[in-house]
Amino acid sequence: MSNRRRHQHSPRPPFGRALVSGLGGFLGIAAIGLIDQWVLADPDLAFVIGSFGATAVLVFGAPGSPLAQPWNVVVGHVLSGLIGVAVFQLAGPGWLAAALAVAVAIVAMQMTRSLHPPGGATALIAVAGSPAIHDLGFVYPLFPVGVGAIVLVVVAVAFNNLATDARWPIFWY
Repeated sequence: MSNRRRHQHSPRPPFGRALVSGLGGFLGIAAIGLIDQWVLADPDLAFVIGSFGATAVLVFGAPGSPLAQPWNVVVGHVLSGLIGVAVFQLAGPGWLAAALAVAVAIVAMQMTRSLHPPGGATALIAVAGSPAIHDLGFVYPLFPVGVGAIVLVVVAVAFNNLATDARWPIFWY
């Protein structure tokens, strides 16, 4: 046998559990999309930001992760959105502003114990996003970011506690 280490993978969940996780992700993103399309009459779904997809993976696929708890989801997203908008307004668009927004968001999330990896994407979207996102300015961290994060948490609390044997959240703060 060689001295090479064998690659280790995370354990594979039962297929039924994976399907339930997928259904939770569907319901969470669908709720955000319905709010965007029906309440805001936005046919382009411009406010269904990409970082919500990653949050859905965490809260439904890895609900036991400390990074997937409500404080991390909501505060991590909103704080990162605020930082992204501030960096964009101070530095404008570009690769340097994008990198700075993500870096500052990481530090701020760590200092507030709200580390949530999709928050880095939320900060990045504030800098590198569409003109519709830029036009929102400091509304962006509230909507779509804050509202979307809260919607995902509400759906995850209901779904994870009703449809699975897991209890979520593990902690609120």
